[in-house]
Amino acid sequence: MTKGKYRVGITFNPSNNDMVAKIKLAAADLIDLIDTIPVPKVDSIDSAFYSNEVVRLRSLAQTDIETAAMHAVKAATKKPVE
Repeated sequence: MTKGKYRVGITFNPSNNDMVAKIKLAAADLIDLIDTIPVPKVDSIDSAFYSNEVVRLRSLAQTDIETAAMHAVKAATKKPVE
């Protein structure tokens, strides 16, 4: 299982909703793509700062995708008011 599939909980879809599956797969694929952004080598204080910044930005992007997927799944499964 990829990092993206694990993070979005790709196997959790109790209602077998096709839209939920599509949302989760798209989010997982994007998380995995972001994970391929190279992290620069550290060979000085300045490069350490830059390297850490790349890691931080990748992580923030992945977290935001997880959040967006969660809200999209909620929208796709929201029941009408009775």
